[in-house]
Order: sequence, then C-alpha cells, then structure tokens
Amino acid sequence: MTINEHEVKRAIAKKWLCCNSYSYLSFVLRLAEQDFQIDISAFDESEKLMISMLHYDFWQTNGGAENLQMSIRKIGHNPILVKEIVEVLALIINRISHIELDIDLPYAQPLKVHSRYTREQILAAFGDSTFERKSSNREGVINLDSKNTELLLVTLEKTEENYSPTTLYNDYAVSDTLFHWQSQNSARPEKGRGLSYIKQEETEKTILLFVRERNDDEFGNTFAYVFLGAGNYLDHYGSKPMNIHWKLEEPIPHYMWKETAKMAVG
Repeated sequence: MTINEHEVKRAIAKKWLCCNSYSYLSFVLRLAEQDFQIDISAFDESEKLMISMLHYDFWQTNGGAENLQMSIRKIGHNPILVKEIVEVLALIINRISHIELDIDLPYAQPLKVHSRYTREQILAAFGDSTFERKSSNREGVINLDSKNTELLLVTLEKTEENYSPTTLYNDYAVSDTLFHWQSQNSARPEKGRGLSYIKQEETEKTILLFVRERNDDEFGNTFAYVFLGAGNYLDHYGSKPMNIHWKLEEPIPHYMWKETAKMAVG
C-alpha cells in the first residue's frame, strides 16, 4: 500500500462524503490545491479549528507528527493521492444544494448551521479535541465549561440494538422551529444540569443542537449530524428524564424536516 493510501480512502469515505459543509470542504480543497504545505501562522482562529478538524479526518492520533502544521503537511507527501483528493472534493462540493448559515457565538468556531458534520469534526471544531489531546467523549451531551456551552448530539431513530432501554430517548420536531428533546435519565428540574437548562437565559448558557436521522445509512456508513443551531429553553415537563422544548433560532432545513417530524408520529 502506498504512502497515505489508507488514510485518504478513510477520509473520503468516512468523513468527506458524510459532510456537506460548503465552507469546510472548500477550505480543505484550497489546502489540497497547495499540496497541504501550510504555514499555520497565516490562519485565523476559526481556520485553525478547521485545520484541527482535517487532522482528525485524516489521522486517528497525532499521525507521528510533531505539531498540527506538520500533521497537515504529511497529507501532501503523496502527490498522486493529493490530485485524487482535489478531484473528489470538487465533485462533493458541486453536489451541495442547501444554503448554510452563519451563527453568532461569543467565541470562534467554524461550523455553519444546516450543514452536516461527523462527531469527530464537531469535537475538533469546538476545541474538545486538539492536536495534543483527542476527546474521550462518547455521550450525546457534551458540556464545554470554558465556553459556557452544551452540545446536544441527537439520533432520532434509535434501536435497542444500539441503545439500552434507558437511553431510548424521545426526540423529535414539534414544528420547524420547536424541538422536543428528552434529557439523560439523571436530569431533574430542581438541581444540577436539569436546573441549568431552566435557567439558561439567566446564565446565558449556549445550547447547540446537532441532529441525525439514525446511526447508519443504507450502505452501512455512519450518519453525520445536521447542525440545527442554537436552542432556547421554552418549557419542560417530567423528571429523570426531563422533556424539554427548545425554540430554534433558525427553522429546521427542508431536507431534515420530514425525518425530524416523522418521529413525533411514529
């Protein structure tokens, strides 16, 4: 097997074909057109986070590199495969049909609302995974204390094969701007994380929703998450788990609406 062949195949099949973010894939294409020979000091903070996303698209660890810049430069060590990357990314970008939206947050992050991203891309985009440390988070709720932010990663269609009976949460769209989310089983309204949801406005906590239809598509590939944007607490009922209605700042995109609403009626 030639240099980087396995990594390129995995990045294309498991990361880029799952992602439909015009901004991110176009950024990677620009790097590929430069043979990935980057000077990381030339990029702003948001672009550096996309470089971190690319690092984890390609390598599962540090890739044997000394730093993030060297990690990306190693991708360019096989000119033939770099040419293939350019061709494939151009094709993927050309088939993107939705419009992605900016989101105003109190910190830099590169993700766009209504685009799809893999879990690893999301973790890198928010700094939970860095070149020095890969996130160990495997749960559907990711708390980022330093950013006063919580990421909710939701899978709509759950099966007992992949989820225990206690984690078969009930999540669906009530309307194109209202999402019903069921918390983890420990959450209750009078204390802890459950109370933090209720006091969201008071504490200015950011809640960001990422939703996918199911674990895998019909070909067995892992589904990526659609970034639905910020959710604002509206009301709740129940305890352990709590059922919360999040008011979305942007309507659910048309291509996701049918799937998210379907779960409400079974």
